[in-house]
Order: sequence, then structure tokens, then C-alpha cells
Amino acid sequence: MAEAQNIPVGSTTAGSIAVAAESTVVSRMSAPPSFDVADFPVPHGREEEWRFTPLERLRGLHDGTAVATGEGVKVTVTAPDGVVVETVGRDDARLGKAGTPADRVAAQAYSAFEQAGVVTVPKETVLTEPIRIAVHGEGGVRYGHQIIELGAFAEAVVVIDHTGDAVLAANVDYVLGDGAKLTVVSVQDWDDKAVHVAQHNALVGRDASFKSVVVTFGGDVVRLNPRVEYAGPGGEAELFGLYFTDAGQHQEHRLLVTHNTPHCKSNVVYKGALQGEDAHAVWIGDVLIEAKAEGTDTYEMNRNLVLTDGARVDSVPNLEIETGEIVGAGHASATGRFDDEQLFYLMARGIPEHEARRLVVRGFFAELVQQIGVDDIEERLLAKIETELEASVG
Repeated sequence: MAEAQNIPVGSTTAGSIAVAAESTVVSRMSAPPSFDVADFPVPHGREEEWRFTPLERLRGLHDGTAVATGEGVKVTVTAPDGVVVETVGRDDARLGKAGTPADRVAAQAYSAFEQAGVVTVPKETVLTEPIRIAVHGEGGVRYGHQIIELGAFAEAVVVIDHTGDAVLAANVDYVLGDGAKLTVVSVQDWDDKAVHVAQHNALVGRDASFKSVVVTFGGDVVRLNPRVEYAGPGGEAELFGLYFTDAGQHQEHRLLVTHNTPHCKSNVVYKGALQGEDAHAVWIGDVLIEAKAEGTDTYEMNRNLVLTDGARVDSVPNLEIETGEIVGAGHASATGRFDDEQLFYLMARGIPEHEARRLVVRGFFAELVQQIGVDDIEERLLAKIETELEASVG
């Protein structure tokens, strides 16, 4: 367990690096970002950024042998009035604006997609209903690209819901204008055989607020790479994640927040529960504070609850700091089983053990479910958690 490491106000840690004992900072070890797939060698599993991923289960996404099929994935967008929904070609100037592919699969997805979806919320538009993007797998292979752009002072909630069976590699770009507020809920509720690898790029404008809630339940292999950069001072980013990893599943979340602008904030909280033989969850949390990013305030935390024997967690928080002129920075990671004291407290008050365990797990996830802010999605996820718990504590 790697516990919290805090750097207080007025710290003199300029140029220092604080990392988990077994790792070095991925942002400095990986190949430079590129839109060209040829700039990334085919991974073999020994690379830092691939060492936890079961490459043999990616169905060819990592080496270019996965060939797109016409009916691989169906995408449906439902949006309130005033929102512009487009399908554009590869020559659209907005493509790649939020970020550059950071690994071979993301570059392959960028090189192979034929059309991109663009959802635009005009400036000063405040939506009262969420934009919903349904991504349903129909058994094939797909490379995709989605852009969500908010104009200055616009406000929106976007729900991206992944279901069905597919082999999908995608890039998703979030572009926030100055003063904009965007909440994105990305749900991975795939069928058991699905493979999903995606890079999420957020470019946060001056005084803008970005909140991401990533929820991962289904799929054989899910590997997501959320990344955040700032386009102006005063930006805030909150990255929340909830995952429930079942027997045989591999769920990997690799985050990078780059503080490249002064006086910005970030907060990362991911929580996961695991059960069953060969359930494997991976969380990599990287935060880079560049020399010019004075006044940064950042914290990241990962918590994992292991429900049964046979499950494995790899949790690596990394913090790289190039200036001592920061408000604060820290990280924490912990993995454990049920708290016996909590169970004893509940059982001593007449609550049966199986129900007490359910209460503990629901409480463990409660703060993250509440961050979603979309009632039907919250209810669905609570029901999903209950279904998962039936297998482990029922």
C-alpha cells in the first residue's frame, strides 16, 4: 500500500519527484505523443505503460491486425434543442484539438477512423437536460472518434453509455471554452466478451470546470486513458471513477493530469471493488506540475476493496513536480478487505452478516455514485452494484 504524500504550501520541492516505490513517472518514460501510429513500436508487454495489460486479449488492437467491420458499433446521439450534432470527415480542423494519442492503440484509432462525431454546445447555452450518446456494440471491430465542445460559459452534462459486444478503440475529445462547465459520465457496461481501449482528452479553458465520472462494470478487457490539460489559468478538473471487477475481467484506468498553466486545480478519486478468480484492476494516476504552473492545487486518491480471494489490484500513484510555488499536492493509494470493525458494529446491532457486507460496499461507493447527478444512471448503477454483490455476499 502506497499512502499519502503531501507537499504543503511554500514547499521547496522544485524539480523533485515523488513516486510509488515500484514505478517511475510514466509521462517521462513513454514514447512522445503522436498522431502517427508508426511512431509507436508494437508493444510486447515489457514496456512500463503496457506491463499490466493482457496484450493477447486485445484482439489485435495493439498491433494493427484488428480490421474494422462496417457494423461493429452503432452510435446514437440524443440532444436537447440548441445543441449541434454533426458527423465530419478526417479533414475537420477540430480533430485532435484536445490532445494527441499517447500510445499505439490511440494512434491506431486516430489513423483508422473514417468519420468523427461532433457535439457542440454554443457559447452561453445552459442545458437543463443531459446529452446522451449511446454506443452499442454489434459484435464487430470499430475505430472511433468523438468530440464534445462547449463554447464560452456554456454548461452541459453528457452521458456516454457503452453496451453490447464489440472490439472498440477510440479517442474522445472534450474542449471547454473559457468559463464553461462540463460534466461527463462515461459508463462501460459491456457484455462479457467486449474489448474497449480509449483515450479521453480534456482541454480545460480559462476559469472552466470539467468533471469526469468513469463507471466500469462490463467487458473482458477495458483500458481507459483519461488525460487533462489546461488552456488558461483558473481551470478546475475533477476526475472520479468507480469500477467493479468480476472474475476474469481486466479493468485498467490510466490517468494523466498535466498542470501546464498557473493557478489551476485537479482532484482525482477512483474506487474499485473486486471479486472472483483472476479479477484484475489496474489504476495508474499520474500528475505532472510543470515549472510554469505556479499556484497549482492537486490531489489524487485510489481505494480498492477486495471481496474474495483470487483477485489482484495494481495501484500506482505518481506525482512529478517541477516548481515549489504550489498551493498543495499529494496522492494516496490503499487496497484492503472488509473492515472487520465496521462489520462487527453492524452485526452487533442485529444486522445479518450478508446484509452488513452489502451496506459496507454500498457506503464505499456512495460518494462517487452521488457525483453522477443523473437520476436514472445513478439508479441503474446502484442496481448493478447490488447484482454484483449478490454473487459475492448473497
